[in-house]
Formats: sequence, C-alpha cells, structure tokens
Amino acid sequence: MFGIGMQELLVIAVIALIVVGPDKLPDLAKSLGRIFNEFKKATEGITDDLKETLKEDKKIDDEEWKNFLLMKKSDAEEVKPESPNNTSSK
Repeated sequence: MFGIGMQELLVIAVIALIVVGPDKLPDLAKSLGRIFNEFKKATEGITDDLKETLKEDKKIDDEEWKNFLLMKKSDAEEVKPESPNNTSSK
C-alpha cells in the first residue's frame, strides 16, 4: 500500500497516537477512512465518465489517429491533382 512497509506503518501509528492522543485516534481513523472512500468514489466516477466519452467519440479509426499524430497525409491527400500547365502536346 503506497510502498509503505509494516515498520513504517507502525512508526506512523505511534506518532499519531502521541500527537492526537488515544481518545481522539479512533475518530481520526474513521474520518480518514471516509475521506479516502469518497476520494475513491469520485475518481471511479471520473474514470467511468471518461471511458463513456471515449466510446462515444470513437469516430476516427486508429489508422487515421496515427496519421494525424504523426502528421502524415492520408492516401487521398497524397495524390497530386494535375496542373493545367502539364498538358501533353500531340
């Protein structure tokens, strides 16, 4: 969890017990639990909204996105139209 081992958690718990006191520590833990729970719900909601938006906006296929991001021209744009000066003489 967050890259914190058992020893670090024990040190944090002892410091919290000293700073807050044994009477208010359970209330503090409940409050922190609620805060983390609300944060988790909010981030899940945002993630779900983004996934829905991406599904709805999937109008351009992957190849077009690659060409757009690499600034390549599509096959239709690469064909050069004939100019009026390039007429062949008979």
